[in-house]
Amino acid sequence: MILWKIIELADNERALLYRKNKLISVLQPGTHRVATFKGALRVEKYDITKVVFEHPKAKFLLKQYADILSPSIKAIDIGEQEVGLVYRDNILVDVLAPASHLATWVGSEDVRVEVIDISENFRIDDKLVGLLGRGAKVGQSRALAQAIHYVEVPDEQVGLLKVNGKLEALLESGAYGFWKYNRSVAVSFLDLRLQTMDVSGQEILTKDRVSLRINLSATYRITDIKTVALKLKDYANFAYLELQLKLREAVGTKSLDELLADKDSLNVVIAQAVKTRFAEYGISLQSVGVKDIILPGDMKVILNKVVEAQKEAEANLIKRREETQAMRSLHNTAKLMENNPVLLRLRELESLEKVTDRIGSLTVFGGLEGVMRDLVKLNVPSV
Repeated sequence: MILWKIIELADNERALLYRKNKLISVLQPGTHRVATFKGALRVEKYDITKVVFEHPKAKFLLKQYADILSPSIKAIDIGEQEVGLVYRDNILVDVLAPASHLATWVGSEDVRVEVIDISENFRIDDKLVGLLGRGAKVGQSRALAQAIHYVEVPDEQVGLLKVNGKLEALLESGAYGFWKYNRSVAVSFLDLRLQTMDVSGQEILTKDRVSLRINLSATYRITDIKTVALKLKDYANFAYLELQLKLREAVGTKSLDELLADKDSLNVVIAQAVKTRFAEYGISLQSVGVKDIILPGDMKVILNKVVEAQKEAEANLIKRREETQAMRSLHNTAKLMENNPVLLRLRELESLEKVTDRIGSLTVFGGLEGVMRDLVKLNVPSV
């Protein structure tokens, strides 16, 4: 019968010695000679470089055999409204969730746990945000990713912090971290820059039942953040629908001719209606304008014919006006010549001069009187 059992432990090893399934001691590095005749022995070896004491009944053992284990194992319990930051050799490596337990071996590394109360203040200190949100070591922990909500708010935007569905705070640009334990944390963003929206391809009937396709463009910005956050689920969709409805209302009150004659009046009507509606929900309308009014194909043909007819009528009117003026001028000239023989003779000489410019030679019989009397009998050779 073997009366003694030899147990050898390396420097990085510890062992729990049980006799008759009862813990009797923690064996340190070295060689140990243990009697076997006093009862059945059982030895559990551990590598303390793994730091954490992992045992299915760890909490029970630490409570039941505190006097035996406390010199070799350090334990800490985290409350239901607390989290623990685990440091190993002053380096943050992990986070302990509420109501959790941690036991570590003494002598391998310097392990300490910083306990934080999150019952009221669940925002992570600015000094820890970088480590927890983007830290090289701790950031690799899957448990940590589920423990904190890390967010970066860009410039010219604001973050809406909602806890358990309630708006708690407005976050300016920067990095933030929040503990998600025991609560639901979400952050959404609002863009405070000037924003552009296009309402394109709207098929609308005018007052005289003409179908048009109109493209509208508008610019706006958020001025009352809380109002937008609390009253509007989707402010961009709200803005689009309001612009669309006001455009339809404005076009429905005008005929096609009125729209084509004064497109700017349509912009004024839409701007006045939309600006008032936007202001109720914390949005400021900066500008609005109709970009295009597109007619259907058959209406284009009809309008082209109308324009063509109008231009022809204008051309005929101008032509008749010029003819009337010419006749009036001839009439006035004739009256002057009727009472003034000298003026008539000068007019005849002008006409003769024009004729002689177009012929090669002219034979005169009977003097100037003969020329003027027999001018119509002249044979003018072609030039």
